[in-house]
Amino acid sequence: MLNSPEEEILAKACEAIYRFALKGEENKATLLELGAVEPLTKLLTHEDKIVRRNATMIFGILASNNDVKKLLRELDVMNSIIAQLAPEEEVVIHEFASLCLANMSAEYTSKVQILEHGGLEPLVRLLASPDPDVKKNSVECIYNLTQDFQCRAALQELNAIPPILDLLKSEYPVIQLLALKTLGIITNDKEARTTLRDNQGVDHLIKILETKELNDLHIEALSVIANCLEDMDTLVLIQQTGGLKKLLSFAENSTIPDIQKNAAKAITKAAYDPENRKLFHEQEVEKCLVALLGSENDGTKIAASQAISAMCENTGSKEFFNNQGIPQLILLLKSDSEEVREAASLALANLTTCHPANAKAIAEADGVDPLVNILSSRRDGAVANAATVLANVAMQEPLRTGLQSHGVSSALLGPLRSANTVVQSKAALTVAATACDVEARTELRNSGGLEPLVELLRSKHDEVRRHASWAVMVCASDELTAVELCKLGALDILEEVNLSVSRKNKFSEAAYNKLLNNNLSLKYSLTGYLSSSNIISDGFYDYGRINPGTKLLPLKDLCLQEPSDQRAVLLVNSKSSDVSPPPSTEGKSSDVGYGRSISSSSSFRRASKEKTNYHFSTGFGSPTEEKSEPPSGRTTALSKGTTKERGSRKGRGRKEEEKVKEEEEVSTLPKLMGEGSPEKEWYPPFDPDFHVYVYEVTKSIFPITNIKEQIEVLARYVAEKMGGKMSKEKLHNFSWELHISELKFQLKSNVVPIGQIKKGIFYHRALLFKALADQIGIGCSLVRGEYGRAWNEVQLMNESRKGLIGALPPPEVYIVDLMFHPGGLMKLRSREADLYRYL
Repeated sequence: MLNSPEEEILAKACEAIYRFALKGEENKATLLELGAVEPLTKLLTHEDKIVRRNATMIFGILASNNDVKKLLRELDVMNSIIAQLAPEEEVVIHEFASLCLANMSAEYTSKVQILEHGGLEPLVRLLASPDPDVKKNSVECIYNLTQDFQCRAALQELNAIPPILDLLKSEYPVIQLLALKTLGIITNDKEARTTLRDNQGVDHLIKILETKELNDLHIEALSVIANCLEDMDTLVLIQQTGGLKKLLSFAENSTIPDIQKNAAKAITKAAYDPENRKLFHEQEVEKCLVALLGSENDGTKIAASQAISAMCENTGSKEFFNNQGIPQLILLLKSDSEEVREAASLALANLTTCHPANAKAIAEADGVDPLVNILSSRRDGAVANAATVLANVAMQEPLRTGLQSHGVSSALLGPLRSANTVVQSKAALTVAATACDVEARTELRNSGGLEPLVELLRSKHDEVRRHASWAVMVCASDELTAVELCKLGALDILEEVNLSVSRKNKFSEAAYNKLLNNNLSLKYSLTGYLSSSNIISDGFYDYGRINPGTKLLPLKDLCLQEPSDQRAVLLVNSKSSDVSPPPSTEGKSSDVGYGRSISSSSSFRRASKEKTNYHFSTGFGSPTEEKSEPPSGRTTALSKGTTKERGSRKGRGRKEEEKVKEEEEVSTLPKLMGEGSPEKEWYPPFDPDFHVYVYEVTKSIFPITNIKEQIEVLARYVAEKMGGKMSKEKLHNFSWELHISELKFQLKSNVVPIGQIKKGIFYHRALLFKALADQIGIGCSLVRGEYGRAWNEVQLMNESRKGLIGALPPPEVYIVDLMFHPGGLMKLRSREADLYRYL
């Protein structure tokens, strides 16, 4: 019948179909299956008004069905429906055409079609219709359309806000509610807020809040006000008219949780602006927020906590919450709700940032335990916030000490292993803040926290990498932790990071240098430089220059290698192992004196002695010296080995004794190597000569009060032990290479103790000078040059400036001459020129 040429039949058929569609969704689906939709679309443009009206009414009802919506979009009838909104059409047609558009506008594609076909303008015009149904359908359609930003911009051009504000005066709550919802979206734009203010929209909203009978509209009204408060001029207007006090009082005294929640949200939005925060603080908004923290509704607690977080940017607010607010927030940390704990921890994080008093208040209010518990939360935001609070607390040394009793370092393991970069970053920052104490570093090391921390150094996230580097730098403050970090590969990772221009940062460079300072052997091989603060200790060895990325073998591995044509590894070690030396043969003394006598005039006399046969393949030295007593009468057992007999013996007896001695050494060797006892600890080879050097310089040079004289005397001492003064012309005849090769052959290793070298050049002497200077507190640096060169630099104050009043100039740098004029000091002006002259 919909295809009938008779208008009366068409009208009655449409009327019957309309009634049928009103019965429910099943009937609408039936009409779709029967193919009623397509012929009905043709009737939308029929000449007869009644037919056109009835067809429009059917589509108003059918458009609520999703399948019908889809078909209508395909049939492209949007233009025909919008045409029914023309001013000359009947109110009934307006009602059902707007209803159809309201149903269609729920989907994005239809929104685009409505906007493209100019449907927004007639909808805005119909807001002023005398029929409430038309108003309701039109504002509902506009509300759906405003979800798209393009539509919001178009509404501004159509000046839609005044007619929407007029709907707030409607006697129908549904129209008022839809109008408020629409305003809540539109006023996200600054221009819309200005228009609302200019049209006295704020007054309308305040009146709604003041009217108890309109309490069903209060929540949406607060949403609009929340947007308006973001605008400074609007906030000032509300404050001047007393609306702000009414708003805060309303939020605090209301018994409806959603109203309190939305009021807190309104404050949160507005508080992101500095001027707004200042106004809120003047109105004592903090009291309202603290009251809202005591609400029984979780949503209100969350909103209030978020508002406190926003207000924390104001210093006055932070100080207020120090006495009121922090205890309540700590209670919320124990809530059963994860969301509440996250919001409370965020507020505490902002309260304690750059505010030591608040951090102290948290510690005094027993807030540390719940914060540590939150570190195991499933919500990443809560974990990150809790870590931030703990880091802020740890910034103060008295509070940091107390944190360790709560197991903070152990609790950070989970966050350090998190997949969330924010959590990783905050956890690493907390490690950096808490690991300033030895106990914290020990706990972190023992609990396995260093491994995930080192892995964070590989992160592609800049902040995570920066904070992890910071934490590693702090943890490397003690040797045990630094060694463990190096074992886990921190040094290699940092070296790789620092080679990248985009990935390196100041902390990664500082962490790398800090780790190197705990591994001076590697530092000197990589950088060729040791500063006066880098104190050489027993076990230091100079392998020579290595390229970045090259692995430096441990001393034990180097000692166990066979001699080769590679450069000798120089060892500094005056510390004897705990392993007992092999038993002596009959008639031989196992005790050997220092072999040095020191006169009061600081002259050095060499005692009669001779060193031979070090076997470094075992990891221990076994020299034997003849016994000699220094003036002090002090003696020490330096080692065992072959000796020169004090008295004269027959050649035959000596040969027999040497044979017995060799057999003893062979039989003792497995014991020293630890064969049959795998738990035997390895010790670096002992250097008895260097041990004597340390004793001598400590006794003779350390008491000298003048630093310059100390340097000069020590330089002459080093030169004497290394072959004496050299002339540049005869330097090529100084057969130091042969001497070193002989030592390597005798020691059966590439590792040569520095004290055993009797013919040394630049880099031998510079290392010995630095090692001895560090023993007696003379500050000097060790610098490696090219072609086997090395030198020491010292800083001395200009004698002519001493005693002058006022700021002293910086000390001057000198190079210590250990070769050509031992004890001479050359002032360093131009490094290249001076070194060329010296070398």
